[in-house]
Amino acid sequence: MDDHSCSLTLPITVEFMGGLEMLFNNQRTLSISVPAKMPLAAGGQAPTTLGWLIVHLCAEHMTDARKDMFVLDGHVRPGILVLINDADWELEGEGTYTLQANDNILFVSTLHGG
Repeated sequence: MDDHSCSLTLPITVEFMGGLEMLFNNQRTLSISVPAKMPLAAGGQAPTTLGWLIVHLCAEHMTDARKDMFVLDGHVRPGILVLINDADWELEGEGTYTLQANDNILFVSTLHGG
């Protein structure tokens, strides 16, 4: 049994680099608590995923109106590297990754204007 299975929230750290911090009130690091369970469209609940976190960040923490600089067509914009505890999110299941207490999620834009 997970050590957070009885907990209502999960503490996580979210970091932004490569200019993405501008979309989040120039904050490079957010220490936030998220629900351990997310509601499902069909009813019920499931463990909270990285996909849910991305929607949550846009809705609750993004201060810039240019959401399309972070998310495009419901997915993290191409050119943004996502690391989960220093591992590429592609190795962890991308948006389906189940968040764990004390996770560190890093978003880095690899695209720079010139």
